Amino acid sequence: MTKGIYDHVVKDAKMNEVSIGAFKEKVLLVVNVASECGFTYQYEGLQRLYSKYAQDGLEILGFPCNQFKAQESGTNEEIQFFCTEKYDVSFNVFNKIDVNGQDADPFYEFLKNERPGIMGTKNIKWNFSKFLVNKNGEVVKRYGPTTKPEAIESDIVRLL
Repeated sequence: MTKGIYDHVVKDAKMNEVSIGAFKEKVLLVVNVASECGFTYQYEGLQRLYSKYAQDGLEILGFPCNQFKAQESGTNEEIQFFCTEKYDVSFNVFNKIDVNGQDADPFYEFLKNERPGIMGTKNIKWNFSKFLVNKNGEVVKRYGPTTKPEAIESDIVRLL
């Protein structure tokens, strides 16, 4: 039987297992993040969305990744410190993972298979690629790194 989104388990920044099933009936925005990227400023927009819609059922799941020009070289602790100190992030930022290649996290493999990119490409192109998941656990949309969080707001509101 094929795994659904809620069958996946990821690790938080302290390496504790977290079931994606804990986010059932929530709208999820899943983002691969990096601290030293030209798109790092998007943490501000992501946090604004989270602050505005968390009480309505939005969860943002950030997954640090160091696969794109080593722009997330810090430890989990350093990443957490950066996110809270510089951007006042209060959404979940998980364990650093690979999103492409043979060591890609199974959760990301699932997301990429559910919603391939342009022309069917599955690989994540860069930091701050985003997946939007509805309350039923269906991956409904994939956004490229240049799509700012504010541009996704209307899609999120429709799903809430």
